[in-house]
Amino acid sequence: MKKIVIALFVAVAISSTVSAQDYKTALGVRLSSSAAMINNSISFKQFISDKTAIEAYFSFGDPLALGAMLEFHKPLAASGLQYYYGVGGYLGFVKTLNTTTQKTTTDPNIGAQGVIGLDYKFSGIPLNLSLDWKPELNIVNDINFEPAAIGLTARFTFGK
Repeated sequence: MKKIVIALFVAVAISSTVSAQDYKTALGVRLSSSAAMINNSISFKQFISDKTAIEAYFSFGDPLALGAMLEFHKPLAASGLQYYYGVGGYLGFVKTLNTTTQKTTTDPNIGAQGVIGLDYKFSGIPLNLSLDWKPELNIVNDINFEPAAIGLTARFTFGK
């Protein structure tokens, strides 16, 4: 399924004859393929310059997590298509059941994350799609590396 989504996204982005427009701000939903700390989440992206953006994530459920990334965008040959990469961090809260006492505690987790992906802004409609790979390294409370975090984000865009 992942290969089909990736191939479809790339084919649409490359073969589209519609020219893309820039956007300043975007809000949407990111769906992730793994149990990363920041998985299915709300995504808010704000460009602070022509090629630099800050993206914030809010994952609700278990784990509850907040994250932020500094991203650098570079244009590709197809109009509206860019690749991007970046780094950031997160703070997550995981519920843990103590089997002896049968009580649930909430443990904080702090980590670093990186991202590399494709970003496409459709022309004429306020829609942006991103496909990315976002590995995470949990540093505090439970040292763990999650390498398989692939995500698809759909966002409503506004501003130029």
